[in-house]
Amino acid sequence: MNVIIVTACPSGMATSFLAARRLEQAARRRDWEPLIDMRSQFERELVLSDAQLAAAELVIVAASPMTSAGLERFVGKRVHVAPIEEALPDPAAFLANAEARARVLEAKDIADVAATVSTTASGAASAADGEVAHKPSIVAVTACPTGVAHTFMAAEALSEAGRALGYPTRVETQGSVGAQDALTEQEIAAAEVVILACDIEVDPTRFAGKRVWRTSTGTALKKPRDTTEQALEGAEVESATAADGQGSQQKGEKRGPYKHLLTGVSFMLPMVVAGGLMIALSFVFGIKAFEEEGTLAAALMQIGGGSAFKLMIPVLAGYIAYSIADRPGITPGMIGGWLAATLDAGFLGGIIAGFLAGYSALGLSRFVKLPQSIESLKPILIIPLVASMVTGLVMIYVVGTPVAGLMATLTEFLESMGSANAVLLGILLGAMMCFDLGGPVNKAAYAFGVGLLASETYAPMAAIMAAGMVPALGMGLASFIARAKFAEPEREAGKASFILGLCFISEGAIPFAAKDPLRVIPACMVGGAVTGALSMLIGAKLLAPHGGLFVLLIPNAINVPLMYLGAIVAGTLVTGIGYALIKKGAQQVETAAAT
Repeated sequence: MNVIIVTACPSGMATSFLAARRLEQAARRRDWEPLIDMRSQFERELVLSDAQLAAAELVIVAASPMTSAGLERFVGKRVHVAPIEEALPDPAAFLANAEARARVLEAKDIADVAATVSTTASGAASAADGEVAHKPSIVAVTACPTGVAHTFMAAEALSEAGRALGYPTRVETQGSVGAQDALTEQEIAAAEVVILACDIEVDPTRFAGKRVWRTSTGTALKKPRDTTEQALEGAEVESATAADGQGSQQKGEKRGPYKHLLTGVSFMLPMVVAGGLMIALSFVFGIKAFEEEGTLAAALMQIGGGSAFKLMIPVLAGYIAYSIADRPGITPGMIGGWLAATLDAGFLGGIIAGFLAGYSALGLSRFVKLPQSIESLKPILIIPLVASMVTGLVMIYVVGTPVAGLMATLTEFLESMGSANAVLLGILLGAMMCFDLGGPVNKAAYAFGVGLLASETYAPMAAIMAAGMVPALGMGLASFIARAKFAEPEREAGKASFILGLCFISEGAIPFAAKDPLRVIPACMVGGAVTGALSMLIGAKLLAPHGGLFVLLIPNAINVPLMYLGAIVAGTLVTGIGYALIKKGAQQVETAAAT
């Protein structure tokens, strides 16, 4: 039987995608031939041909609200409509019910059908209020260094997984864009468990006394159901001491130097972006226009290069120390970072200063015991004074000079590289950006490029951003040029992936890599390596470490925009065509919430 299945959800792509996939699988098990119209914020409507509409023997609409489903197309067909929430728990039963209850849709009935279904959904929700009120709820926080992709994708995956398990779930997102959908005190108090899916340090003091489970955004995105189940079973009560950053490491949490470094990078990133774009705008008036005092170009350069870029390293060091020792670490961290900048120790010196300040402050907080009467002076007097003195003296007399020499050598090497070495570096950075799509290797390469901006070394950052766009763009291209090898949900995911790729969000390729890693990841790495090599070969220099293709709209943000765009296109073609050739069959993409 030929069936058209429509799914739509106002909350985003994941619910609509998940419902479409599960209904399609259930339909094929019944030997039906389903045609999927999955709507999201990226693609609102599948244009059905007259032949497809004529061939359809049944139309099943799972949508909230009904006005988003385009019911007008199906007048005269046997149609069953229901809220999308009814399709997720048992797709097979939902399809059986749809077949039994489908009725011919008439134009005059469209408004009544939509209103009836909406009322039914509201009534079901009201009837369940009493039960839900007694069900344990889950609250979560997701945060990655940039707060762009992993943060929101992991939040949506956790929300869907919690809902599928029968637990009302609220997620707060954090990152460079700040906190969104912030949890209230009432929600935290009522929660059974708190999930902190964070690659950077977030303030845990709100959750003292609650059962807390810590994990990464990557784990929450790829295995949201497992993460939720593990949290419900294994979360431990967060004491006030642990909430202050002095507790022991919890099972399920990946903490340590890497996470502290990413926290510093997260806070530094907006400073780098703003400073780089200010410098680029100053070049609009001429490359040397800023040298003339009193001009707008000089003012823009003073804001960007003279202020923002000078604060990069202190912010990096300060928030590395904050991640380690909480607020007492910020002052010694920033002082150490400023010394690293003034001593020309660069971002390496800033990293050292941050860890030195953080662990000094943490040690003083933990091990220095004072009479209760003066204990309150520790965070405002003793820790800032002693930790700043230790950090500053070590930076001046021990670390500063050798690290400054190392940075000078590294900078000189990068600036004097021949074509062969530049290409090799581009290949390495490009492949790293595409290896784990936002994972540790990807973030290590990205942090390296961002750090070099403080030393006015811009070429590696250009290669890194260009290569990071390739996986998502390549998967979108492959799903377009080899449509027969991709199921309908894959083609929809490909459209979303392409848009994310334009924005320098590598994570758009994750659904494809999760389903077919042995083909997707090598194809992405080859394309990324090609783009990275070409970017270094043409001498591309990028002043802003984010923004994707849209940063090309800023004058002088990239020195060779057309050739840079050509490098991105070349890598995208290699990945897209390569994967289109080696992909086997029309396998469906796994959704995060179904993992």
